Amino acid sequence: MRLLLDTVALIFAVESPERFTKRATAILRNTENILELSAISLSEIAIKAARGRLKFSAADMRDALEDLDLRVLPYTANHALFLFDLPLLHADPFDRQIIAQALSEEIPVMTCDEKFSLYKGLKILW
Repeated sequence: MRLLLDTVALIFAVESPERFTKRATAILRNTENILELSAISLSEIAIKAARGRLKFSAADMRDALEDLDLRVLPYTANHALFLFDLPLLHADPFDRQIIAQALSEEIPVMTCDEKFSLYKGLKILW
């Protein structure tokens, strides 16, 4: 199964994996799954780290990508076009882009953010 990790899922995976549910842990450990991280998440983490809100470096991110065997999913114009019809149920612009990307790609999102479940057609794993 192909799935997209939300930014918070990546942070939990690196800093506090005990916060994952048993289901989420099993999904992450299943080597048959294709785990992806949005380029948007990389930007979000870099911006928050620069502001002192997260303690991540570029090296930490490279290590996380390798350790978790994550593919980076580029953010495309097609993904951005999904934002035009996306209801404003979630105010965070990073999360809205991840939601649009997942809907466009028709892949589930691993997240504990309950607001993601407000979007019709978006499958949530947690």
